[in-house]
Amino acid sequence: MITLAAMPRAGQLECICESGGLGNASGDNRGTTCLATGFAFSVLAQVLTLSILPLAGLALAPGRGLATLPYAAFYIGAALASLPASLLLDSFGRRAAFSLGASLGAAGGLVLVWALVSLHFGALVLGAFWLGIAGGFSLFYRHAAGPVGGQATSAVLIVFGAATLAGLIAPTIAGLAEALASPRVFAGTAAAAALAHVTALIATASLPYRRRGRQESKTTGELRWRSILLPTAIGTLGWVTMTAVMGATPMAIIGCASSEAAVGAVAWHVMAMYAPSLVVAFFPRLALPGHLSAAGCLLLVAGAAAFLLSATVGGFSAGAAFVGAGWSLIMLGTTLSIHRNGPIPRRLLAVHDGILLTGAILGTVGAGVLA
Repeated sequence: MITLAAMPRAGQLECICESGGLGNASGDNRGTTCLATGFAFSVLAQVLTLSILPLAGLALAPGRGLATLPYAAFYIGAALASLPASLLLDSFGRRAAFSLGASLGAAGGLVLVWALVSLHFGALVLGAFWLGIAGGFSLFYRHAAGPVGGQATSAVLIVFGAATLAGLIAPTIAGLAEALASPRVFAGTAAAAALAHVTALIATASLPYRRRGRQESKTTGELRWRSILLPTAIGTLGWVTMTAVMGATPMAIIGCASSEAAVGAVAWHVMAMYAPSLVVAFFPRLALPGHLSAAGCLLLVAGAAAFLLSATVGGFSAGAAFVGAGWSLIMLGTTLSIHRNGPIPRRLLAVHDGILLTGAILGTVGAGVLA
């Protein structure tokens, strides 16, 4: 029997049913597939965007001190989106929330195209900000996958690992897009990012309904606050290091190679960010949160050292890849850690992701220093 307390709010796109109802295995598998597809194309858009923002900022900024502002605007948008994204997920469901995020990403990509064609720095910052909002929404894909069908670990690994596709195809797509848009540098890559968000929108619009989880008690909520403190601290370290190295890589490479080489280096970085999820998915016994986080911290240190000591494209790419792999293991470890005791209130997830992305903003400052 469904109580009045369980009734949905107006416009909520969630299914209310008892256990064993519509939330069956077939729907869970379809939901995981849609989430994985949407996340993969969202990350593809991020790869394309973040590979050009530092260089576009360097080219269009009125002063070198503002060169990293578009890159920072991306992560500021992502950080500001974390709380609204969680509220929209609660009020309207994952299908509406993720579709809105993808729509904003497509619009931001078009603004970025116009900025690059018109050589307008302010529009470049605005487009980056909108794309960052879409990136903030996409972070919740991994949380949305957590409780699916009681298979939290496997679903998170599949959704996270699907983004490896982004690293594999990003250099090819960027090369084709730039050739089509020539001589307007970077405009083709920005247009491809917009199209990637359109594809993510199609995937998220296909998400099936799912049963809403039950409300948790106040005591459980208080326990969950304490449970996210350490994962949040470790995750923030990962984001600071990752965004610093990722932002500095294109600017470091452009001094000794072409922009295509910069996209390739960022692509390797992104593959390293998500490929470990696929490995762990095949060997689920490796999915130990503490071990994954510790290994990730070691890789971060190794990657940062390799980047700082490098003077060639290969060295910068290797350093970025090590940092990407370290970030991946940390994100896997912390995500599995906060979800291992069951569903967690989305307000806590919003706080968790908001702090992580604040670390990312701090990392963009470090990118300017490293470059």
